[in-house]
Amino acid sequence: MPELRQNPATKEWVIIATDRAKRPEELGTGVINPPPNEKDHCPFCPGHEKLTPTEIFSYRTYGTAPNTPGWWIRVIPNKFAALQPEGNPDRFQMENLFLYMNGIGEHEVLIESPEHAQSIATMPEKQVEEIFLAYRERYIALSQDHRFEMITIFKNHGLNAGTSLRHPHSQIIATPITPNHIRHRIEEAMRYFDDHGTCVYCDMIEKEKKLGDRIVAETDNFIVFEPFASRSPFETVIIPKSHASTFDSIPPERCKELAYITRMTLVKIFRSLNNPDYNYIIFSSPCHERSLEYYHWYIMILPRVTAVAGFELGSGIYINTVIPESAAKFLRETPFE
Repeated sequence: MPELRQNPATKEWVIIATDRAKRPEELGTGVINPPPNEKDHCPFCPGHEKLTPTEIFSYRTYGTAPNTPGWWIRVIPNKFAALQPEGNPDRFQMENLFLYMNGIGEHEVLIESPEHAQSIATMPEKQVEEIFLAYRERYIALSQDHRFEMITIFKNHGLNAGTSLRHPHSQIIATPITPNHIRHRIEEAMRYFDDHGTCVYCDMIEKEKKLGDRIVAETDNFIVFEPFASRSPFETVIIPKSHASTFDSIPPERCKELAYITRMTLVKIFRSLNNPDYNYIIFSSPCHERSLEYYHWYIMILPRVTAVAGFELGSGIYINTVIPESAAKFLRETPFE
């Protein structure tokens, strides 16, 4: 029988459609190899630096100049940025009703490797560590701009996840507002704290560890699990065990551990689902709301193995055809090394 499940952190409801369930192995649809000669025209490949905006930040071989080969991580402004850095965050009203403001912000692209056909699941562990250390560096730098309220770090992998270039890259966007759906998560966490005196995410970690059947992997400081009310097959959460509300609070050594467990999780997804398209997002509290005792930062991975259709869009209730416990077992049993 189908089941309605509620996420205790957001109060969102999802439908676990057991009668429509597919076996986890039936959902893999990814493409592993890029077409030949694709990298000859790729602006993110070494030697093509002049095809991109001037770099903001890079890890590169000592003595090599910016905007030349020699880098292994490179951050550039997005050529087709959703927001522009110039301006102020003043808000205006039209007809005492319609609120608007200048589209200020920063929109950056983090090029994750010089290798065109790599992905986090196929990169060496050291390279993935460098990606996450660069995330941390850029988060800290952008959060120091008093105009910005929210720093969002995300990755689109594959056409169905919204990427337009195959070369491995992530995006970082700083906005002068906190979007409603983020504010909703924070307010629900605050409400839970008011009712129980504890962080809902910390309580979720404790209960998931006690039950065990939705846990995928675990290290000293991080845990990976399939949420009880997963909105889609193989929705996966990576979360620090120790309470912290902002991503930039993570020290460098722990950032390397995060890179390790994220890579492990993506390797398992890559192998078990045949390199599916996916998105991942780092959720963190707003820049001006640090050290919140009721909110907890985390990474969400959303493999794009099913489509969102009219019911989901119309009702806001998602239908998931894979039981989270089965998804967790399937990933847990997928070899990593």
